[in-house]
Parts: sequence; C-alpha cells; structure tokens
Amino acid sequence: MKRRNFLRTAGATAALTPFLHSGFAINPLAKSSMFGSLGNAAAMSGKIMVFIELNGGNDGLNTLIPLDQYSKLSLHRSGVLIPENKVLPLNGYADTGLHPSMGAMQQLFNDGLMSIVHDVGYPQQDYSHFRSMDIWHSASASDQYLDTGWMGRTLQGEHPSFPTGYPNDDTKDPLAIQIGSSLPLAFMGSGYSMGMTLGNANDFDNVFVNDLVEPAPPTPYGDELEYIRLIQQQSQVYYEVIKEAAEAQPNNLSPMYPPLGENGLADQLRVVARLIGGEMQTPVYVVSIGGFDTHSEQVIEGSVEVEGQDSKGGDNHALLLRKLSEAIAAFQDDIERMGKADIVAGMTFSEFGRTIASNFSTGTDHGAAAPLFVFGKGVNPGIIGNNPDIPQDLAISGDVPMAYDFRQVYASVIQDWFGLTSMSSVLFNDFDILPIFRGTSAAKEDKRDLFGVSNYPNPVTSYTTILFSTFNNAHVVINLMDAQGRFILQIAEGNYNSGLHQVRFDRSNLPSGTYFYQVVQNGMGVTKKMLVF
Repeated sequence: MKRRNFLRTAGATAALTPFLHSGFAINPLAKSSMFGSLGNAAAMSGKIMVFIELNGGNDGLNTLIPLDQYSKLSLHRSGVLIPENKVLPLNGYADTGLHPSMGAMQQLFNDGLMSIVHDVGYPQQDYSHFRSMDIWHSASASDQYLDTGWMGRTLQGEHPSFPTGYPNDDTKDPLAIQIGSSLPLAFMGSGYSMGMTLGNANDFDNVFVNDLVEPAPPTPYGDELEYIRLIQQQSQVYYEVIKEAAEAQPNNLSPMYPPLGENGLADQLRVVARLIGGEMQTPVYVVSIGGFDTHSEQVIEGSVEVEGQDSKGGDNHALLLRKLSEAIAAFQDDIERMGKADIVAGMTFSEFGRTIASNFSTGTDHGAAAPLFVFGKGVNPGIIGNNPDIPQDLAISGDVPMAYDFRQVYASVIQDWFGLTSMSSVLFNDFDILPIFRGTSAAKEDKRDLFGVSNYPNPVTSYTTILFSTFNNAHVVINLMDAQGRFILQIAEGNYNSGLHQVRFDRSNLPSGTYFYQVVQNGMGVTKKMLVF
C-alpha cells in the first residue's frame, strides 16, 4: 500500500481506534461515560480517585487480622495463619491488626490517612474470577448480566453529543486513564469504551516524553509501519496533554518509591502521580497488581516478613502485601509533597476474598467477602464494621460473610467524594452511604439551616451532642433516620425556651453507618448528616 493511501485510511480512524505500543493498546477516550460526567464533576470539585485492583482474590483474613477470633482461626488455617505476635497493631483497635509486611500502610492508618471497610462483597457469591470481576466492574447483581460498567453509566446522559466537539476548552484532559493492557468492563458505556490505556508504565517516558517509536520489524514495509506508528502516536486526541503533564512534572518528589522494575504497582502509581502533579484534571485512574490467587504456597516456611525483610517465593502473600503497602505509601507521600493531598484519594478492591480454612497446599481457596482499603487526606480514619465472627466448627472450608455490599462503597464514592447525586440510576438501587469520606454530602441535608443545627463529635463513636437555637419558645422534636430517610427513633421531644440548647445522644448499640437527624421546631425542620463508627 502506498504511504499516501495508508495515511488517508489511518487518518480517518486515528481519533477513535486503538493503536499499540510495546504490545499494549492505547485507546482514545469516549465521552459519553461516567468519566465524561466526572470530567465535569472534576471541573467543579477537582477530586481524583485512584482505583487499585488486586487481581486473583485477596485473602482478607491474613490482611486485616481479627485478633479477637485468633483462637478459632488457628483451628481452621494453621497452615497459613500469621503468628499472633507478628501482627501489626492499629491505633484504637486492639482486636484488629495488619499483616506484618504492611508496615507502610500501618503508618498511614495510624496517621489518620486510611479508612478500612470490613468484609465487602455481594450477595450470592460467584466464585469465578472472570464473572466475579465482571460483577464488580458492572455493579450488577450476581444473576444479572450487563455489558456496561458502573463508571460508564454515571451521568452518561449529560454528554449526548460525544464525540462531536471533544476535547474542548472546558474539557481538555482525558476523563479516565488506566495503566495496563486492556480496558475493563467498568469503563464501558452504552456506545463506547470509556477509558484510555497508557500501556506499560516502564515505557511511559519513552512514549510521552522522549517521543520514541517502537522499532518496526525488518521487512519491506518496516519503514512504512514505523512512520505510521509515529503519525498515529502524534494524532491521538489526548497525546499532547499527557505529554505536557509528564513534562510539567518530570520527576516524582517522594524518595519512598522502590527502584524501577522492582514493584510494578509502584511503577504504575509513579506515572499517575506525575500526571496529577502535571495539573491534569483527569478524575479517575485505574492501576492493578496480580498474583492474589493463592491456592498454594500462600505462605512459604520462613517467609513471613518482619522488619522489612523480603519474602521469597512465587505467589507468596506477604510479598504481594508488601508491594501493595509500599506502593500506596510512596504514592501518598508523593501526592502530599506535590500539594495535592486534599483532592486525591485511592481505593483497593478485589473480586472476592478467600476461604476461612486453609487447604492442603498451604493456601486458601476462592471465598466471599474481604476488607477494602480507602486512603487519603479526605477519608474518615478508622475501621467501618466489626471483625467477622469465625465459627468454631466448619463443615466445609467456609466463607467470610458479607457485611457491606460493594455497591455501598461505590455509592459513597459517587456521592461523598465526587459530589454526584444519581447513584440510584447508576447502581439501580439506593444503597446506604458508608462514612468513608470526611465532610458531608449535600444529597439529603437541608442547607436552609435556620436553627444553627450541628453535632459534635461527628463521626460518632460513643456519644454526640446536638446543638440548636430557638428564637422563641418552641416545641422541638429531634428524630434519627437511616440513610434512606426512614425513621429509627426519637432522640428528644419537649418545649424549649429561646436560646442555645444541647441534647446528648448516646449511640449505644446503633450499628456503624450513615444517618440523618432532624430538628423540628413548631413544624419547621432542619436535617443534618451524622456518621457513626
């Protein structure tokens, strides 16, 4: 084919079709997605979320260890259980600790930069890696098959004109970026894939900084192929803005990253941090780390990490958790040094947890629920939920039961982090919001506060004091409601003279979660949000 004809064909498709670099597809970004919506949200809120996928199904019981259940765990997983004296303590949680290789994440938690959600999963667990990850990506029920992702559905209707007119002066940057080889189902909208893949993190500088082109094969068409690769690379819609961001932040600021090539997750997060530091407004990034399908040799004799010593062996869980921990800590340090800590958060997720009992290969098998970690300056620090109750007797290997639906976490990200209010149309239900993030959501709160209503402390651990003012003698009723606005109990009722008043509320056995309390004076009410840990 003549170069002129080849370029004419390529030029017509370069804006919408993927091209390859080092075996990885780089795809243009569709705008009719969640990321289109979050692009607008980012313009208003400036918030960024980094999703970290733990591929294979992470063993939650060896990650977040329920020390109050240790004697029962020792009955069922003697082959893999972490020695009790090696478990890392967490400030304020004597009954719960982290795997000994997670010292960097222990420090983040103790510094108030991490929220942990106990036992996240979904009803009627499907134990297939592929199907379970599809459920997480699409936010479907286990018996529901969707070809769109939860991200792709968010506010898709707000951008019906895509791709005409994009990018534009208001939205110049990619709306989502994944470091990896393929686009996940989570990125899919009704018409297009919604993510841009940057490929191998180690090739980032070559492609976006040094303009190096992958060598063409030594064939008669090699020079044509090399030339067209350069043309395609330079014609990508968002290529220049990524290049500009990379050049604006040429170096990572944190000294905590391991050397390049030693920790693939850290290498990916290096790239994300540089783009954020380069002032890109992309609101969503996705990175991943594999190897968590630990059916065998999850623990190798003598391999549990203590005081930073490396684990040895292939799919050793300790090595994976160390890489996860040091990568997150380095990224958080980098973001703080860049002055971006107020707008960036991150979240881990895995397709499922693993069984309570170990198997005969010093490993664990596919299970159900597992803990989920959210980190950043914007989180409410602490642990949401309680340690799982481990049965004394197991007829089979046993699952950790779900305490929180993963769609509750998504709803919390959509509403309380990005400030969007349409999670029911995205998640097909009104899922309770979890108290993961600091601040309050405007979704249900009454901003017309005539009575100066507030409560402290908030979040509530044992009790809180509700404050309000009355301007005339008033009949006051204070009610507590759940996240859906359903009445739970009456906190107070009576006649109050003009002035400032305080009502103490003891949470007693109230489960952790998001609640609303309403102060009603002579028929006029003000509603406020209350987070209970």
